[in-house]
Amino acid sequence: MLETSPPDIFDCQTCGACCAHSADWPRFSLESDEALALIPEKLIAEDLSGMRFAEGRCAALTGELGKHVGCAVYAVRPIVCRDCMPGDAECRMARAEKGFDLAGLPAPEVYRAG
Repeated sequence: MLETSPPDIFDCQTCGACCAHSADWPRFSLESDEALALIPEKLIAEDLSGMRFAEGRCAALTGELGKHVGCAVYAVRPIVCRDCMPGDAECRMARAEKGFDLAGLPAPEVYRAG
């Protein structure tokens, strides 16, 4: 099983909306060359600006959106992915776009406190 948010707060593996939100996200920002070298080339966008977006989702996203998903590069995922928290503005925007329920999402500060 891949690491995700603690299920008692919110189980991100039942969602995945943030990873299927936009071809412009996630973008690389503060990653070092060494960190980027750990991500398989086939998962990186042709222009090297971020993760490859294929078939409406990040190429590293596995599973079925809204049911059970995981990240093929979770341990070396980009910083923007690490910063995305269940219930934060980006999470809510992505879930709303996909038509997923917003009820029961934690406040981002609750997640960070844990």
